[in-house]
Amino acid sequence: MSEAIEVPVITVSVIGAAGRMGSTVCRTLEAAADTRLVGRYDVGDDLGDLGGADVVVEFSVPGSAAANVAHCIDRGRHVVVGTTGWTQDALTAVSSQLADKPGVGVLIAPNFAIGAILMMSFAQQAARFYESVEIVELHHPDKVDAPSGTAARTASLIARARRDAGFGDVPDATSSDPGGARGARVDGIPVHALRLRGLVAHQEVLLGATGELLTIRHDSFDRVSFMPGVMAGVRQVGDHPGLTVGLENYLGLA
Repeated sequence: MSEAIEVPVITVSVIGAAGRMGSTVCRTLEAAADTRLVGRYDVGDDLGDLGGADVVVEFSVPGSAAANVAHCIDRGRHVVVGTTGWTQDALTAVSSQLADKPGVGVLIAPNFAIGAILMMSFAQQAARFYESVEIVELHHPDKVDAPSGTAARTASLIARARRDAGFGDVPDATSSDPGGARGARVDGIPVHALRLRGLVAHQEVLLGATGELLTIRHDSFDRVSFMPGVMAGVRQVGDHPGLTVGLENYLGLA
């Protein structure tokens, strides 16, 4: 009779556990055979030693995330971060702190849905071939930041691909737009944010050339769609010391 193989268990704490995403993460961790939920934290809670967790999942709000991540790093915890709104200065601060904690890994992912990551990858590939590109992101009206982290990340990836392909600015003859109808510009890419009751998380990238339009769209109808990506982050973050931005780097899509 063969012996049963013991599965290593990863202990995990969740910051933002009472929120929409955090509560879904908690249920997923409790249902998995290889993870054990050891701490739930929310607004006003003392994070302390984070329950002694191997990994901390951070789904709070943009105004709190940086301090929460710094607390985790200081205590040697790996961190999987789903909170958006990170600036380059904030990312640089995380990298600087990690320099003194060489064994600690931090993953900051604008989106954990596998389909959304593929959408970003496909858009980056397509951007080399199309003169025009715009992004439309659609979310529920309780979302506090705009544009979404996914849209900002997509714009950054598209802008990089356009520079590599030798493209200049996206063509646009608009000379008068006092109300901002043309949306925001993120790395030179037009981004439009919609907030409607009934939505969860949706994004489309529209790429145009003479005589054709390519539309790449992803829709998350339920927050469970993010859980396979969150679990991939929890399981792999310890193998990736330092700062990683984007789950695609764990999935071979970078």
